[in-house]
Amino acid sequence: MTAEDEIVLDYAACLRRYLARPGERNLNAAYELGRRALDEGAGIIDTIAAHNDAIRRMKPEDPPAIAAGATSFLLEYLAPFEMAFRGFRESNQTLRLLNAELEQRVDERTRALADANAELEAFAYSVSHDLRAPLRAIDGFSQVLLQDYADRLDEEGKRQLDRVRAAAQRMGRLIDDVLHLSRLTRAELQTRAVDLSALARETLQELSQREPERYVELVIADGLTADGDPTLLRSLLENLLGNAWKFTAPHQTARIEFGATQANGERVYFVRDDGVGFDMAYADKLFTPFKRLHRADKFPGTGIGLASAARIVRRHGGRIGGKAEPEKGATFHFTLAADGRSEATTPSAK
Repeated sequence: MTAEDEIVLDYAACLRRYLARPGERNLNAAYELGRRALDEGAGIIDTIAAHNDAIRRMKPEDPPAIAAGATSFLLEYLAPFEMAFRGFRESNQTLRLLNAELEQRVDERTRALADANAELEAFAYSVSHDLRAPLRAIDGFSQVLLQDYADRLDEEGKRQLDRVRAAAQRMGRLIDDVLHLSRLTRAELQTRAVDLSALARETLQELSQREPERYVELVIADGLTADGDPTLLRSLLENLLGNAWKFTAPHQTARIEFGATQANGERVYFVRDDGVGFDMAYADKLFTPFKRLHRADKFPGTGIGLASAARIVRRHGGRIGGKAEPEKGATFHFTLAADGRSEATTPSAK
């Protein structure tokens, strides 16, 4: 017998006792039974059916009085349900008011964030424009001095002017990189299926054409695809593969690999090289803009590439990390959200 069946039988028994001897005690029994029914999840409909059946089985001498007493008993039984429903209604009303207030706050914060982003973008472009003009002047006038007054300058003077020009040009590249990094955060994603293997192959072919004298074994897994923004994913691979290319340069021979593995039901892409690596004690600086783990005079760059890669991965809902050992190479791995349709195939050497 279920809890609901027991309550129905108890209801009929309590009702008979109350009709036989109306009073506060038997009326309270209806209320307690109602509380029990509410706690045990018994429904109202079955109880009302039992109530009507109990009335029909009785042969009262005074039907109106019996009907009135039975109605009082039923109302007392239903009182806990009524209080619960009233509490639900009040809670729902409170929740609706809170949701409306929350939606209003979200709308206000969204508009404020959009305004702040617009102002930040305008500020960035304004600052970049204002900075470029004096930088061009510094670079241009330094070049004029080197060309038109070369006979009046000694070698030290020429070296100093060369350093001024190099610093101005580096500042220009930093401005470009900062603007590029800010665009990665704001640009709307245009998501579609992207052939990552093809992008990796194109990127490494371009790098090879720039330095044809280098011997680098390129290993690219075939058939790796992902859903994402094609432009941003190309930039992601250019940064990671470009880093691998740059940091294998000191070695006479090198190996760069792009592939993927499965871990906990998730596809993990990786770019692996056997270059100079880095000390993991400084790994927390890897994806911070302008933080470098190698000297700029040995490995040129502005220190923005890995920061850009990290933002691209985060915009695609993924994670990125890296591990390495000095002079034993580095591996950078990343995931992309909702990815994992096709398995990585056997890498092919190119």
